[in-house]
Amino acid sequence: MTALPRRWLFVLTILVGSFLLFQVQPMVARMVLPKLGGAPAVWNSAMLVYQALLLGGYAYAHWLGRFTVQRQAMIHVALFLVAALWLPIGIAQITPPGPGQEALWVPLLLLASIGPVFFVVSAQAPLMQRWFAADARAGDPYYLYAASNLGSFAGLISYPALVEPNLPLAAQSWGWTAGYALLVLLVAASAAARWHGRAADPASDAAVTDEPRPTWRRQLHWLLIAAVPSGLMLSTTTHLTTDIVAMPLLWVLPLGLYLLSFVIAFSTMNRLTEVFVFIAPTVLLTIGGLALLSSGGGSLLVALASLAMLFVVATALHGYLYHLRPAPQHLTLFYLIMSAGGVLGGLFAALLAPLLFDWVYEHPLLTLAAAMLLPLPVILPWDKWLKLSARTARLVVGLLVAVAAFASLRMVDGWSGRLDIDVGMWGFAILVIGVLVIGWRWAYVAVLALLMIGVGGWSTIQESLTGDRVRSYFGVYTVTDYPAQGQRRLAHGTTLHGLQRTDPAHRREATTYYGPQSGVGLTLARAEALAGPGASIGIVGLGAGTLACYRRPGQQWTFFEIDPVMVDIARDPSKFTFLSDCADDAPVVVGDARLQIAQQPPAQFDVVVIDAFSSDAIPLHLLTKEAIGIYARALKPDGILLIHISNRFFGLEPVLAEEARARGWTAAIRLDPGPATEGIDDLTASNWIALTATPGRMTQLTGGLRPRDKADEDDAWVALQSTPGFERWTDDYASTLPVLMWGSLIGKRDE
Repeated sequence: MTALPRRWLFVLTILVGSFLLFQVQPMVARMVLPKLGGAPAVWNSAMLVYQALLLGGYAYAHWLGRFTVQRQAMIHVALFLVAALWLPIGIAQITPPGPGQEALWVPLLLLASIGPVFFVVSAQAPLMQRWFAADARAGDPYYLYAASNLGSFAGLISYPALVEPNLPLAAQSWGWTAGYALLVLLVAASAAARWHGRAADPASDAAVTDEPRPTWRRQLHWLLIAAVPSGLMLSTTTHLTTDIVAMPLLWVLPLGLYLLSFVIAFSTMNRLTEVFVFIAPTVLLTIGGLALLSSGGGSLLVALASLAMLFVVATALHGYLYHLRPAPQHLTLFYLIMSAGGVLGGLFAALLAPLLFDWVYEHPLLTLAAAMLLPLPVILPWDKWLKLSARTARLVVGLLVAVAAFASLRMVDGWSGRLDIDVGMWGFAILVIGVLVIGWRWAYVAVLALLMIGVGGWSTIQESLTGDRVRSYFGVYTVTDYPAQGQRRLAHGTTLHGLQRTDPAHRREATTYYGPQSGVGLTLARAEALAGPGASIGIVGLGAGTLACYRRPGQQWTFFEIDPVMVDIARDPSKFTFLSDCADDAPVVVGDARLQIAQQPPAQFDVVVIDAFSSDAIPLHLLTKEAIGIYARALKPDGILLIHISNRFFGLEPVLAEEARARGWTAAIRLDPGPATEGIDDLTASNWIALTATPGRMTQLTGGLRPRDKADEDDAWVALQSTPGFERWTDDYASTLPVLMWGSLIGKRDE
């Protein structure tokens, strides 16, 4: 293979390095979960650290380009060997943060734990491409970036699918160390293959191509084109999980598609990239028109459409970026600017947007930004067909935009009920106009914005103006009154998070998952009989404060809530009165429940209730052996641990059944079918599991247990049975795949 010397070696080196890079991110996230908790601020900080290290690695690769390949290789391999001192990967032991110092401490912990190895591995993709191009016979090195992203995609997908379910964290760390050693050998072999390269330094690069350094304007163009897909990937994830459908592992799909878009755009599949560029404006118009919709109704079709839009638009933009690439002598600068763009998009979507907006407005804004940057090949050249002058064509386009504005207003009136019209017909009209004006960017962007306003966008904006919606790093919360039903509801995205009857005579009654026949209702109603009048109760997960009205005089209640915004909502009597009516003096401890309960005195609680599921996400670190041990320490010897496991996507009974079996505890489950009377819409079916180390206490609670297959309708509680072969969850090993209910992924929401 004389034309492409040692291509396989460079492809393999880049594949291995990128694979390792996307393996270490989720692995370290799992390692720090028990220490830092599951706060989104933690993951935002982690993402910022990863992006910063990646940018640093690309800057380092760019800096190395000033030396000969021999000097580059010696420096790079030496840095690999120094970074190996941080192996095997583990969490650094540094002094815990003081109050208010967490924001600085989290990045410091991650940098101290994996900073050097992540930095040096992140540099290998652009550096190997530069070394590859050091031989004048090698040809264009940019296609190797496709191999880099293919390796990243493989690392991303294989972790939850293969690595996490089969290996404990210690084995994962040693396996990654072995991969690191292989990468060092491959980098050394790649250096040897180019030790006497014909174009070893920038001076000789210049001899091959005389392209001047890219202008600042061109670099800014690269930066923006790279930033929009990065931000759109994160905003699509947030938009889907907030307002479309809460699905497990959903974050993997947008990131995976984002990486695959690079594979296509930077490969030699030019025809395929051209197809994406051609269809992208229409796809963005068709699906991007839903970007301001705040009530997706849990439609899987809408979720899939959003993912398809991300993939098509990212591929088109990355293809455009590839088209604008410089000569190989400026390769590392190009990747440095690309990386900076990725950081910029990530900063906006992950860190700034939750502070600036009360809803996921970053998604429509980034969708419009994509419309401003996409290549816009004309699909229907009607102005040419009609032989119109440029001035006449602009006038016609302006008229079409005015018609689209009128149609958008009609749609707003239709959604509000002011007019009885066919909203879909007007939406289709705007869509057709959008296709007709693709050749005029200003008009195309304006029509897309008008379509967003018409398709639910106006009501989304109005809801922000009412002040009933608030956003934190944990989600978007909306408080809405339903006078006809006599209800006030708290929604987390599109998931019901709390409900109170507005009739003063019934406003203290428990609703949704917490009704009197639910597992938690049955337990808390018997708390005085079980533990006396001074029973001590710990509640993890505040919500609207619904459980507060089970409190009886003399009982000592403590709430644990991770989101300060949720505490503000529950304590505001103008929104919900459960707390102010029934437990106004009960302390609310803000922070990750596992970390906060670990700081409580031992043997404090008679009952601990774990109700910490946000939407359908599982706080995995709250269900491991070590977490249950923390609750057990906080419970009195005969205390009861009650865990809410209602979930659309995960069957969690085996997790707690195995935990109970391993501890020798007694476990029971209450499968509450919901309201017995038809027409009651404020009670919800629920599943609660009770665990205790004292069988006699379980008998007091349940009156005796029978196996589920032998129970009758009079049995509120039934015995929880172990699942043979299920492996106990620990901080070192836990996988959600064995408890994932695959059939539910394609089912319709039941809320």
